Amino acid sequence: QVQLVESGGGLVQAGDSLRLSCASSKRSFNLNTMAWFRQAPGKEREFVASVSPNGVNTFGADSVKGRFAIYRENANNTVYLQMNSLKPEDTAVYYCAAATGYCTIKSCGDRRLYRDWGQGTQVTVSS
Repeated sequence: QVQLVESGGGLVQAGDSLRLSCASSKRSFNLNTMAWFRQAPGKEREFVASVSPNGVNTFGADSVKGRFAIYRENANNTVYLQMNSLKPEDTAVYYCAAATGYCTIKSCGDRRLYRDWGQGTQVTVSS
């Protein structure tokens, strides 16, 4: 069982930035597509962004394009989500997830693709 541990969440004001981190215990981290999802109260879990195993290809939800960036450091088994220009509607629990291999722009956003999930980190953006 892969352990994914998120960190970096918190309470910020609109317009601020945060960087989330997700550390993986899996030795084959560099073979996994990594992604961030989020879930706001009363809503379904939604895709935020993904990064390919080699870090070259990234996909992001329309709602975060131009504000959020996902990247990874395979040497440290860590994936990051840099969040800028935060809005109150970004308030949610953010989850890190791992899937084996590569995905497409169509499949990367499908949460069923991801077998391993972290416990989540809360991000709250006040107006």
